[in-house]
Amino acid sequence: MTYALGIRENLRPFLEQLLQVFFVGLTIGLQRTVIPALAETEFGVVQGSMTAIFAFIVSFGIMKGAMNFVSGRLSERVGRRKVLIWGWLVALPIPFMILWAPSWGWIVAANVLLGVNQGFCWSMTVTAKMDIVKGSQRGLATGFNEFAGYGGVALAGLATGYLASSFDPRMSLFVFGLVVILLALAAGLLAFTETLPYARAEAARHKSGATTGPRPRYVEGPESPTAGQIFALVTWQNRTFMALAQAGSVEKFVDALMWALVPVFMVAKGASLIEIGWVTGIYGFVWGGSQLWTGPLSDALGRKWPTVAGFFLCSGGVLVFPFLATTSGWAVAAAIIGVGMALLYPTLIAAMGDISHPSWRGSALGVYRFWRDLGYAIGALAMGLIADASGTLEAGFWVTGLAMALSGVWLIVAMEETHPRLNPSPDAERTHA
Repeated sequence: MTYALGIRENLRPFLEQLLQVFFVGLTIGLQRTVIPALAETEFGVVQGSMTAIFAFIVSFGIMKGAMNFVSGRLSERVGRRKVLIWGWLVALPIPFMILWAPSWGWIVAANVLLGVNQGFCWSMTVTAKMDIVKGSQRGLATGFNEFAGYGGVALAGLATGYLASSFDPRMSLFVFGLVVILLALAAGLLAFTETLPYARAEAARHKSGATTGPRPRYVEGPESPTAGQIFALVTWQNRTFMALAQAGSVEKFVDALMWALVPVFMVAKGASLIEIGWVTGIYGFVWGGSQLWTGPLSDALGRKWPTVAGFFLCSGGVLVFPFLATTSGWAVAAAIIGVGMALLYPTLIAAMGDISHPSWRGSALGVYRFWRDLGYAIGALAMGLIADASGTLEAGFWVTGLAMALSGVWLIVAMEETHPRLNPSPDAERTHA
């Protein structure tokens, strides 16, 4: 079997992956509106303790980051499909824990399992797409992937806001979550094509010099690196990898803010659960939908400058948010932030795929996603501590907006363009980089 690359050539597995990431988005989205807004009244969090509220995102970020790294290594040994299915099995207790939670600690523990689920399942949809698409399609592929995932996040946040306003909040989350997880597990068992052979075939073609078109500028590294070697290569040894890793980490400050701080901020301003669901939903829908054009944009213009533009657009939207006082104003700011996230999010993943050798691409993406999702924990902890210390929720917005601007400057200084057409390998004879 030749294992030809391309979306059209592999349409069935591509669609299977989109269905899976949609389910993954629905699973994380069920916690986006109701749980932060009702942390004090429903789950017993001490009033005004932002550090305690953010604890459930800290637990999620630490676990998801670690599992991204683990799943990347595992998937190169046992395959992408097995790791995906394991992720859904781990998720099964989550709805029950939300339903029966006697305290906030149970929500924190449920988010540990959610982190494992996301680290295994979302990572595999991304890695599997990188396995089957052409280098010129990585922006388009990641755009579709993140559109489906964050469309699911937004839809679940909006739907659970309405359900919790009309029915018992816990029972609403329980039924919604259990149905989604069971459907996703069934789909993973019945319809998810293993793509590891595609990556191995691509690596063999590259080694033999049988590739066509511009040769990718793969980062130099061992042919079969250890986990430690890959971690060091992505984290600090290569200048562009390092820039991408820090950018991935800082951009999660924004998602942590929209996940926990914005609902609490809006409740303090008198907003309803439905209004919160619409504002966070608009952020998710714009983020998800815009990736259908931002992904292809990076295929045409390159990875660096769309990413930089996204960081500065997010920074502006976050900084203006607390100055607004109406639902329509917050919705506009959320949409601006969503466009910024759409510019940077799939482009960072595509850039990692551009310069990671196919024989260790899954591991490299795992390290990147480790640092990226650890940003949930770093950002949430920083925002919670600063908000408690200053006594004002607005402080979390200032920290996040400034961090995004500084991260954008780092990319300008340190990131090399990674698109193989715009910056191909200087040595056409190189067979392994």
